Amino acid sequence: MPPLVYVDRSTVREGALARLEEAIADLAAFVEENEAQLVAYSVYFNEDRTEMTVVHVHADESSLDLHLEVAGPRFARFGDLVELSSILVFGRPSDRALERLRAKARLLGSGDVEIRSPHAGFVRRPEAASRS
Repeated sequence: MPPLVYVDRSTVREGALARLEEAIADLAAFVEENEAQLVAYSVYFNEDRTEMTVVHVHADESSLDLHLEVAGPRFARFGDLVELSSILVFGRPSDRALERLRAKARLLGSGDVEIRSPHAGFVRRPEAASRS
C-alpha cells in the first residue's frame, strides 16, 4: 500500500508572517515530538513569503488519523495567520480523516479537500535500497 501524502496551501495574512513563522515552527516541533509514526513533516514558503505549503507523508491512513487527533486542536490558532486555499491528499484517507480535513478547510479558509487515488507506482523502503 502506498503512503498518504498530504499537501496544503495557504496565503499568509498581511502582517502575520513573523507570528506564523513562530507558530508553524512550534507546531512542527510538537508534531515531531508527539507523532513518531510520521514519515515526514515539512513547511515551505514561496520566495516572497506570501504563501505557505505544508507537506506530510504518512505510512498509512492510521497515521493521518492520529495526526489529526493529536495536532488538530492546534489548527485553530492559525485562523488569523493564514487563509487556507487547498488541501490535497494523495492516497485514500479514512472517512473520519476526510471529515476532519473538511472541517480544517472550513476553519482556516475557503478551499476544499481533494483526494487523488493511487494508480501505479512503488515505494522503496530505505533499508531495502541499502541492501542492494
